[in-house]
Amino acid sequence: MTPHLSALMAAIVREVFAEDEVALFQGDASVSQALLDLPFDHIFFTGSPAIGRVVMAAAAKHLTSVTLELGGKSPTIVDATADLKAAAANLMWSKCTNSGQTCIAPDHVYVQESVKDRFVQHCREALAKAYGEGDATRDSPHLARIVNHSHTQRIIGLLDDSLQKGARLLAGGQHQTDRQFVAPTLIDNISPDAKIMQEEIFGPLLPVIAYRDLDEVITKINDQPKPLALYIWTKNHKVADKVLRETSSGGACVNHSVVQFLHGRLPFGGVNNSGLGSAHGIYGFKAFSHERAIVKTWLLLASTFYPPYTPLSRRLINWTLRLV
Repeated sequence: MTPHLSALMAAIVREVFAEDEVALFQGDASVSQALLDLPFDHIFFTGSPAIGRVVMAAAAKHLTSVTLELGGKSPTIVDATADLKAAAANLMWSKCTNSGQTCIAPDHVYVQESVKDRFVQHCREALAKAYGEGDATRDSPHLARIVNHSHTQRIIGLLDDSLQKGARLLAGGQHQTDRQFVAPTLIDNISPDAKIMQEEIFGPLLPVIAYRDLDEVITKINDQPKPLALYIWTKNHKVADKVLRETSSGGACVNHSVVQFLHGRLPFGGVNNSGLGSAHGIYGFKAFSHERAIVKTWLLLASTFYPPYTPLSRRLINWTLRLV
């Protein structure tokens, strides 16, 4: 879906590596399927959970190990103690990076009811400062476009479905399919059966959901497949610890977002539906390696334990067991 980037990668790989070291193949799903039919030692896949299942099933035929970097619906929690202005600016940045087309983008945000309106206003101000307002947003050089027409229509379809089911537009909403443009958009009053609450958004739409009870939010998060990322904005350490202790996610940030991906000393990966295994730094090295146990010896001490088992050998065995 990104042919120019693929061509650039291919040129760099050909220039830097011999083909027996690194080979890059470009193509559609048929090329991927042909590669999956081969008995590799390990497969590392980045993409959607749906295709991740296909990769894992193909790898199982050869008992090939896999690392799966997938995605899902990564939630954010903003409580009443949070620095709302900082949270809004940070979340608008992380949500709109590459126009929301990243696996670690905040997918939806739960905001404590008493501060929701203030949080939304800070979000509007952050968006206006970064990308302009109204038609100016469409021409902003700082806002990426959607990867192709098909995905542009998919994102617009999620927005339209939400609005038809009663959602309210808080900011943005403009779109233009022929220019692959969707404005950063905030909505609330979203129906639970809206598609935007069922599918990974992977675009610049952000549902804002008011909450009163943190336990209800935790229940909602745990009722869904485990996310790749979880973001918490609070000044209350007990709240942060409670959310981290009572939920599961691939990674998490407290009072920040997406930087868990950038830290080279942290493992990056998902859990169950959001992925399998981890990478980055030493974790990436281990993902592509096999730790082989090797023993070299010149004294066959184990011969002491060969049968027949005499009283002496039994005493030696018992003595050895007590030591280990």
